[in-house]
Parts: sequence; C-alpha cells; structure tokens
Amino acid sequence: MIPPQEASARRREIEDKLKQEEETLSFIRDSLEKSDQLTKNMVSILSSFESRLMKLENSIIPVHKQTENLQRLQENVEKTLSCLDHVISYYHVASDTEKIIREGPTGRLEEYLGSMAKIQKAVEYFQDNSPDSPELNKVKLLFERGKEALESEFRSLMTRHSKVVSPVLILDLISGDDDLEAQEDVTLEHLPESVLQDVIRISRWLVEYGRNQDFMNVYYQIRSSQLDRSIKGLKEHFHKSSSSSGVPYSPAIPNKRKDTPTKKPVKRPGTIRKAQNLLKQYSQHGLDGKKGGSNLIPLEGRDDMLDVETDAYIHCVSAFVKLAQSEYQLLADIIPEHHQKKTFDSLIQDALDGLMLEGENIVSAARKAIVRHDFSTVLTVFPILRHLKQTKPEFDQVLQGTAASTKNKLPGLITSMETIGAKALEDFADNIKAILFLQQLLDFQETAGAMLASQVLGDTYNIPLDPRETSSSATSYSSEFSKRLLSTYICKVLGNLQLNLLSKSKVYEDPALSAIFLHNNYNYILKSLEKSELIQLVAVTQKTAERSYREHIEQQIQTYQRSWLKVTDYIAEKNLPVFQPGVKLRDKERQIIKERFKGFNDGLEELCKIQKAWAIPDTEQRDRIRQAQKTIVKETYGAFLQKFGSVPFTKNPEKYIKYGVEQVGDMIDRLFDTSA
Repeated sequence: MIPPQEASARRREIEDKLKQEEETLSFIRDSLEKSDQLTKNMVSILSSFESRLMKLENSIIPVHKQTENLQRLQENVEKTLSCLDHVISYYHVASDTEKIIREGPTGRLEEYLGSMAKIQKAVEYFQDNSPDSPELNKVKLLFERGKEALESEFRSLMTRHSKVVSPVLILDLISGDDDLEAQEDVTLEHLPESVLQDVIRISRWLVEYGRNQDFMNVYYQIRSSQLDRSIKGLKEHFHKSSSSSGVPYSPAIPNKRKDTPTKKPVKRPGTIRKAQNLLKQYSQHGLDGKKGGSNLIPLEGRDDMLDVETDAYIHCVSAFVKLAQSEYQLLADIIPEHHQKKTFDSLIQDALDGLMLEGENIVSAARKAIVRHDFSTVLTVFPILRHLKQTKPEFDQVLQGTAASTKNKLPGLITSMETIGAKALEDFADNIKAILFLQQLLDFQETAGAMLASQVLGDTYNIPLDPRETSSSATSYSSEFSKRLLSTYICKVLGNLQLNLLSKSKVYEDPALSAIFLHNNYNYILKSLEKSELIQLVAVTQKTAERSYREHIEQQIQTYQRSWLKVTDYIAEKNLPVFQPGVKLRDKERQIIKERFKGFNDGLEELCKIQKAWAIPDTEQRDRIRQAQKTIVKETYGAFLQKFGSVPFTKNPEKYIKYGVEQVGDMIDRLFDTSA
C-alpha cells in the first residue's frame, strides 16, 4: 500500500500537471481562436484583394487591347504615309526631271542617267498601278525624249570624236610588224578614253533599258565611213607623195608626236618600175638592129603610175587588215557580244568592197592588157597576188565570224588573179617583151608556179603528174614539180620567142640587118637569162639552152660578116689581074685596077654609111664584131694597097687611092656608133 503521504504528494503532482495542461489547453484554445480570427481576417483580405484584382483586370485588359490597336493603327498610318510619299514622288518625277531631260546629257551623263532611272521607275509604277493615269503618258513621253536624247548623244560623240587615221600613222602601224628596231607598239586611239567610257555607258543603257538596237546601225555607219576614208586617204597619200617626191612617206615633223612616222617606210616592190627600166633599155638600145628603131613607146610616166597604183593597193590591203583588227577591238567594248559579229560585218563592207572592186579592176585591166600585149599592166597582178596570198591568213582571222559572202570575197579575187595571171603567162609566150616578163617572174616563182598549176597547165606542157608530187588536191603540187612546170613554160616561151624573132627578121630586105637584129635579140635573151639567173631555171628541163644561144649568136655574126664580101671581093687576091713587074700595064689592066679601087671605095663608103646607123647595144659584142671585121678588111686592103698603090694605073692616083689602111680601120670603128 502506498502511504498516504506519498499518495497525497502524487495527487498534488497530478493536479499540478493537470492544471498546467489546462493552462496549456487554454492557451492553445486562445491561440486557435486568434488563428481562426487571423485566418478569417486573411481570407477577408484575400477576398478583398481578389475582388480588387478582378476589378483591375477587368479594367486593364480592354485598355491594353485598345492600346495595341492604337499602335497597329499608328504603324499602318506611318506605312500609309510612307507609301503616299513614295507614290506622290512618282507624280513629281516629270516636273523634277523635265529640265534635265530637256537640257540633254552632254557634259552631265551621270546625272542624266540617274534622272532616266527615276523616269523608268515612274513608268513601271503607273503601268502596274494606274495604267489609265495621265501621269503615265507624261512620264512615258519624257522617257522617250530622254532615250532619243541619249541616242543623239551617242551619234554626236561618235561623229565628233571619230577621226580618220592619218596615212603616216597607218604606215607606222603596217611597218610595226617588220620593224625589229621598234621600241614601242603603234596603237590607235579611235576615241578619247573619257568619250569611250561615255559611249559604253550609253550603249549599255540603250540595250538594257532603251530596248534599242538602232544605235548599232549608227555605230557601224560612222565607223565604216572612217575606215573607208582612212584607206582612201592612204591611197591618196601615195599619189601625192609620188607626184611630189617619189617617196610615199611623209617626213617626220619635229615636236609633233602624233601622226609623225617613227619607223622606216615600208619597202615598195617597185616591180613595174624595174620592168619599165628594162623596157626603156630595150627601146634605147634598138634590139631590132636600127638605132632607136624599136617601135616601143616610152612608158616611164605610165609605168611609174602603175608602180604607185600597185604599191598603194598592196599597202591598202595591209592597212585594211590592221585597221579592221583595231575596229573590232573598239567594237567589242561598245556593242553587245551577241551583236558584235553582225555589226562588224556591216562595218567593214564598204572598205572591203572598195578593195575587192579595185582588185577586180586590176584584173579587168590585166585582161585588156593581154589583148594589146601590154607587159607592164599585166605584171601588176603578180606582186598584188603574192601579197594577197601572204595576207590571207590575217584576212581569214579578221573575218572570222562574218557572213560566208564576206569571207569568200578575198578567195574569189585571188582566184580571178590566178586565172588572169595564167592567161598572161600563156599570152606572153610569143612576144619579145616576154623576156622582160620572165625576168620579173623570178620574184614570183611560187606565185607563177601556182598559177600554172591552178589552170592544170601541166597537160599543156605534157608534164606527167607524178603521184608523189601531188597531194589529194588536184591543184596542190610539190615545189619541185612547180619548178619543172615553170621551167617548161619558160622554155616554151623562149621557143615561141625564137620563132617569132625569125619571122620578124624576114621583114628586113638586107640580110646583114636581119642578122644584126637576130644577133641583138639572141644576145639580149642570153645575157638576160644569165643576169637574172633564169638560165638555172631553164636548165631544169633544157640543159643545152645556153650553148644553143651562143651558137645562134655566132651564126648571125658570120651572116653579118658576109655582107662585107662585096667590098673585100673587089680587092681579094683571087680577083686581081696578073702582070709582070716593070712591064707597062695595058689599058685593060689599068681599067681593072681602077674598077677594083672604085668598087672597094664605093662599097666601103656605102656600108659604113648604112651600118653606122645600126645599133648593137652590147658593148663587148659591138667591139668584138667591129674588131673582127676591121682585121679582115685591113689585112685584105693592106695587101691590095701594097701591091697596087705604087703601080702607075692612073694619072690621078688620089682619085682612086682615097683611104689609107688606118683610115679604113677608123671608119669601121665608127660602125654601130649609138652616140652619133
């Protein structure tokens, strides 16, 4: 049992705890009440806040939406205003640019093109947005006026600044290829750089925005005229220079860099002049045996003219190639690529047609010259043909891309010249002037061989066509075959010439004069063959030609010497009377001696008088013939004079003994005196 004292203590302890618990409970209850109250207050606050927040939200959301709409409206207004400004600017384009367009692009191309760009945009706007607007017609009209002004400016720039290329500059340009000493290339400035850039800008604008190709016609017409005038100017330069100084090249002018030749003049062929000199020699030396007796008309003036014409044409051909190359370089910067070939074709036509026409005129003149056997005129074909063939590769390159009709013009001219040249070769085969013609052929062996081959003249001269000497083309021959063909032709010419000379010699009644005629011509032919090295070409097919001509020459000398028999026969020993020395002559014997002296004197005087007027141009041959004849006559006359000079056959010996031996020699020395 728990003692009462402990039980009482425990009860107090329990009561104390209970009291503490009650106090705690009371505190908790109070706290809960306060918490509930706070909760209620918080809920009340939150409810109030929620209510207010909802009211605020209900008030702000409409305002936000309204503000957003207002912002959108503002942006739209700004965009609209901007568009309005842009649209309104199109309506002002006409008035803003009209003055600039009216004043034109000269000196203000950049500003002008800027105005045209504005007008272009205005046209596009009105076409898309207001096609019925009167403003469209206004800007369209202004655009057309501006485009016409640009076309006019293009024409003006090309016309004002396109200059004819001076002849001396062209000659420098031509000689530049061959002048190894040239320190700088010769270049042509067709347009100043600033002008060229303006022309290029205008042409590109016209193509891109103007939709216009008419300016290309303007371009080729202007440049075509300048090209044609440049070449014609070169030809006139040759004529003027030739008439004044004989040299087709202007002297350099100090302190004038432009248009001043810096190189040596181009070498002139001078073919016709060389031929003319030979013709002149032919005429002066009298190959027909009579001093000055040739029927050839001096051709110096006319052949000088032909020489100038030939040189001028050759140089004009070279000038065309160089100038055309330069024109294409200029054209490539200005004309659109897909129009360049056609425009260039049109540009060169006038100049090219002029060259081809002149070439055909040369062919026509050669054709007429063949009919009248005019050597000089026909010979012009050869240097020209050679030059055309040499220049053809450059021609082909320049004309690349042009029409077929343009490309075929030069080959057509070459064919015409080859044909007429071959005809000339055949024609001159029976003419004395052919030897002069043949001498000039040495300068054109390949050309002449090609002419003969092109006409298949191998059949004419019975030369077999060796398969090894021909290619697949019937007109392509080896150089050796062409050489034999030309040699055979020359031999035929010489054969025909010999027959012609024999025929002409028959017109002389005096056999001695006929012999001198043949001697002169045979000797002339031989010397010409040797001097010009034609003899080597002849020897290709005729080995004995030189010996044959020497034999002909000796035969004619012997024929000539027989003309003196009628003089020397009077005093020849076989025809003299026989008498005894110291015995008085009979009348008959005296008469015979008188007749011998008289016959000799008369014959000597007659022959010397006649033959003094004859001509032997070759000094060596002339001296040889005179010396041989002098020796024969002096020996015969000396023997006769020694035998009968002291014989008393007459009372007047001076009447019959008119000449001493040396006097006779002097008289013979004056035969063939071309200076008398």
